[in-house]
Amino acid sequence: MKVLVLGSGVVGVTSAYYLARQGHEVTVVDRQSSPAMETSYGNAGQVSFGFSSPWAAPGIPQKAVKWMFQEHAPLKIQPKMDPPMARFMMQMFGNCTPERYAVNKERMVRIAEYSRSCINALREETGIRYEDRQRGLLQLFRYDSQVAAASKDMKVLEQCGVRHKLLDAKEIQAVEPALARVPGKFVGGLHLPDDQTGDCYLFTNRLADYCRERLGVNFRFGIEIQRLEHSGGRIESVVTNADKLSADAYVVCMGSFSKFLVKDLGIRLPIYPVKGYSLTVPVTDDGGAPQSTVMDETFKVAISRFDNRIRVGGTAELASYDLSLLEKRRATISMVVRDVFPEGGDVEKAEFWTGLRPMTPDSTPIIGATRYDNLWLNTGHGTLGWTMSCGSGHLLADLMAGRRPEIDPNGLDVTRYDAA
Repeated sequence: MKVLVLGSGVVGVTSAYYLARQGHEVTVVDRQSSPAMETSYGNAGQVSFGFSSPWAAPGIPQKAVKWMFQEHAPLKIQPKMDPPMARFMMQMFGNCTPERYAVNKERMVRIAEYSRSCINALREETGIRYEDRQRGLLQLFRYDSQVAAASKDMKVLEQCGVRHKLLDAKEIQAVEPALARVPGKFVGGLHLPDDQTGDCYLFTNRLADYCRERLGVNFRFGIEIQRLEHSGGRIESVVTNADKLSADAYVVCMGSFSKFLVKDLGIRLPIYPVKGYSLTVPVTDDGGAPQSTVMDETFKVAISRFDNRIRVGGTAELASYDLSLLEKRRATISMVVRDVFPEGGDVEKAEFWTGLRPMTPDSTPIIGATRYDNLWLNTGHGTLGWTMSCGSGHLLADLMAGRRPEIDPNGLDVTRYDAA
């Protein structure tokens, strides 16, 4: 089967990998000059399977109001007349009940845990390296109330068979020795030993090279995807600024821009771009730097270790498709990394970056078929695109081939929004 994958971020490239492994003739199309140049470029560096939790959680509406008046809040909303933003927020708040949270959490953990086995197998098969570490993730708690709240997530982790351990203030230092240099700052943490870290940009580019050289995948860059032509319930071609491209099947992996491509087909994707920021900090003291990933629960900032760099990612900003770099957002994530690892790196020399995370109101990606026989979706992964990419790509390839997938796909495709 000839397949066109639209988008060359981490989700698009992993989709191409699994499709090509099954023997399909795959072409990847993207407007950028190379893979992973948008949301996948500067993400937080965490592959956090066990940390897959919905943003839409009980208590979030009340917290959102409080965060509006805090300087270093994890969520920021740009005041503007934006009906899509208002609609997204209302849909997200509708998912903040305990019942919806439990359903969405299970779906996210289901695909994330599958993705864990998939990326491990991929790394073994391809041999690619991407400054990766398999040393787990440590969620850090500054307050006892956060420890108590973590018990709810731990129940879901237990149900899904995810290894985890609640640590006290002394035990977190055994996992991350540099925390001994900031005594009294954290009351404890939740350790997920099977989570991983690495550079998503390196991962995506090296996997793309493998796909091209070993699996015969064709990559076409600098191509603007304009619209899909259809007839009789099937997609006939992709219209671009260069030419028309035709295939037997089409896969949309365009992140926050996916919804625009399928809107005229009558497919409604409730995806909103949630802006995130990151710093890439050169390491100056290995002993004062993280050894894997820590997540500061208070500020929702992740701090990950690469070989000679620290990646600091955080802030959720609702600002539509605005990609301007705001210094006040830099101030927040700079404050956190200095507070947690004050001697680890030179923040003044950091690279500052922003990107758009394609969020759904329930935080769950959209993976699977559409009302068009040969049009498929793999999008809407929010902050967990890399975490879920391999599982999503493998699941999609199996569904497209008519194979029985290794996990239950129920609740992951776009039909879950039909009644909304």
